[in-house]
Amino acid sequence: QVRLVESGGGLVQAGGSLRLSCAASGRTSSNAVMGWFRQAPGKEREFVATISRLGRVTDYSQSVKGRFTISRDNAENTVYLQMNSLKPEDTAVYYCAASFGANIIRKRENEYDYWGQGTQVTVSS
Repeated sequence: QVRLVESGGGLVQAGGSLRLSCAASGRTSSNAVMGWFRQAPGKEREFVATISRLGRVTDYSQSVKGRFTISRDNAENTVYLQMNSLKPEDTAVYYCAASFGANIIRKRENEYDYWGQGTQVTVSS
C-alpha cells in the first residue's frame, strides 16, 4: 500500500505562485511514475503533469506547459508541482497519483494505482 499526502495548496492572486508537495509513504515511491491531476468544480478530473521514476522525463498538459514544473526528490519520497503565473482557471483540487507499472510517463487516470486526498488551490482575479 502507498499513502500519498498533498500539501501546499491555498489562496493566491492571479499571477502568483504556489508549490505543491506530495509526500509518499509505504511502498518506495522511487519505483513509481508520479502524476498530478486536478478537478475544478463541475468538471472532470484532468491531467496536469507527470514525471518518470528518476525524474528524467516529464510531460505537461498544454494548459500549464511553461508555467508549471513537476519535480521529485526520491530521497525524501516527495514529488513537487511548482506553479507560476497562476490564473483563475487553475482553481481546482489538485491530486497526486502513483503508478507502479512500467517506467513510462502517464496521462490517464486509470493508469495510476494510488491517489492522494487532494489539496485545494484557489486563484483570485
